[in-house]
Amino acid sequence: MRRGTKVAATGGALVALALLAGSVAATGPVPRAPRTTAPPMVPVGLVSFDSCADAITELRAAASASVGPYGFGGEAVLLGDRAAIGGAESTTRTFAEAPAGAAPPGGGTDHSTTNNHEAGADEPDLVKTDGRRIVTVTNGVLRVIDPASRLISAKLDLTGGREELRWSEHRLLLLGDHALVLAEDLPAPDGVHRSRWRPGGTRLLLVDLAGGARVLGTYRIEGSTVDARLTGDTARVVVRTGVRLEFPFEKSGADPVRTERNREVIARAGVEAWLPGYEWTAGDERHTGRVGCDRLSRPKRMTGSSTLTVLSFDLTADRLGDGDPVAVAADADTVYGTATSLYLAGRRPMPATTSPRWRPAPTGQVTDIYQFDTAAPGRPRFLAAGSVPGWLINQYALSEWAGHLRVATTTGDLGGEERTSESAVRVLRRDGGALEPTGMVGGLGRGERIYSVRYLGPVAYVVTFRQTDPLYSLDLTDPARPRVTGELKITGYSAYLHPLSDGRLLGVGQEADREGRAEGVQVSLFDVRDPARPSRLDQWHLPHGWSSAEHDPHAFLYRPESGLVALPVDAGIRLLRVTGDTISEIGAVTHPSIERATHRRPSASSPAVRRSLVVGDVLWTVSDAGLRASDPLTARSLDWIATT
Repeated sequence: MRRGTKVAATGGALVALALLAGSVAATGPVPRAPRTTAPPMVPVGLVSFDSCADAITELRAAASASVGPYGFGGEAVLLGDRAAIGGAESTTRTFAEAPAGAAPPGGGTDHSTTNNHEAGADEPDLVKTDGRRIVTVTNGVLRVIDPASRLISAKLDLTGGREELRWSEHRLLLLGDHALVLAEDLPAPDGVHRSRWRPGGTRLLLVDLAGGARVLGTYRIEGSTVDARLTGDTARVVVRTGVRLEFPFEKSGADPVRTERNREVIARAGVEAWLPGYEWTAGDERHTGRVGCDRLSRPKRMTGSSTLTVLSFDLTADRLGDGDPVAVAADADTVYGTATSLYLAGRRPMPATTSPRWRPAPTGQVTDIYQFDTAAPGRPRFLAAGSVPGWLINQYALSEWAGHLRVATTTGDLGGEERTSESAVRVLRRDGGALEPTGMVGGLGRGERIYSVRYLGPVAYVVTFRQTDPLYSLDLTDPARPRVTGELKITGYSAYLHPLSDGRLLGVGQEADREGRAEGVQVSLFDVRDPARPSRLDQWHLPHGWSSAEHDPHAFLYRPESGLVALPVDAGIRLLRVTGDTISEIGAVTHPSIERATHRRPSASSPAVRRSLVVGDVLWTVSDAGLRASDPLTARSLDWIATT
């Protein structure tokens, strides 16, 4: 064990930020530092289109202005790749031919829950439990486990006979006897012309768990799932759909010529290239449709390269229906939800002006944010929009508190000899349809980037890293004058921060040498009771180890009543206990190897144990091979349920 208490106190600075926003009506059937100069903020807001004719005119104009010789900035596909982006024929078919918290989370009950960011906003995960059943999906099969008898009580194959879907990631939301399964529908032959491929999309299944497991209804929509949240009885699923155009693939030619040919394709495109098609089923019923122009809004500045759709589903119903869609001609890769609000955030796309391998540098990047009201059941209502300089590490960079939104971003260049990057926390407040700037503290981690953020009411903790790990503590009590109150410099970094009681904070990340080279997984216990002097009380370190909890907080389990920490490390689960000012190791849980037949010879591999949960006094761990029941006090195995 090592202890670190090196402390340095810093202050903060305030910088103004200009934002404007419009309104939307989408209804219808279908540390101390000198002042820095922020990138220019283009007004952001949402306005509705007057008609489909207006929509296609404006979408074509925006797409033509932002397209380059190799497509749109930020798109991960190459021109002419029909399997990835689909073509005009694919888009007209839709699916017609397809087969049919302030308190630390996870404690206080006789069973654990998903390690969610905010109370009242459940997040989809690989496994869910309500204490009387455990529901998980592995290899495309949903299983219900009775934790009392330790037997599989129901099993349901969700692949529809398509073997490739067994490799697709499935996630769950659970409400009463209903489970909503979220999956990606991988590209597949269209069933008519085997040489043609229909594009993939988002695939949702509503499963009834009462008395077994059966599918009540399905939903498919063109695009990929960004994320989802369950508030009350309503699940809201955010889908991103890239514009579906088939640009000509030219092996040679000048860039201006390529760009002009791409613009000719855009000029011929119909509105269906931007509006995703969907299909939903209930029993023998089957319905198809497309998000209507009356459900589409746009920011004042748009690239026309993608559409965001928010779908709403009542999980107490016996069908999914059409999802009551709301769409925005914008882009986002981060969803942050509270019990009453849903935020969509993402880097503003930049035009692609050179080869497809080019990506814009962090310098000058802007993050756009859209806020929706989700306090009432059903379709969310747009509230406000805003922009901040820089980019987010993940949803934990956002926090809604006391009528304000706090946003932590990194700006500047991370590469080259002169690292100009620094980070800041900005405070925004809704004023009409705009998220207006209230205050800012900047100058955090010059030459570094943010690795983790955690907000706890009026305080925040920000970790930046390049060679050492400054853990900054911030006072956000006064939204107009946020300030840095303390700083701790230690080696390594924390990629995930979890609040404990009694003014302590747990960090999961990597130890590193003085040059910043990672040396293996570490868990750090911080004392943050004194805002001016954060310190590290204890550390657990495994050389050369790694943990998926560094980038996936759902993989982290903490039980405050016992101090248990369950952490995926390499292929197994390490059990730790936090008591007072110390971290101790209980033991490790592993799963049996999976035997696989190959074209050469049989082989065995160790499955990664991906999740852990507690029901009563039993620790359950989940992998693709099965579930193990263990004693959380000793790590001793109690039972094994194979699922392969």
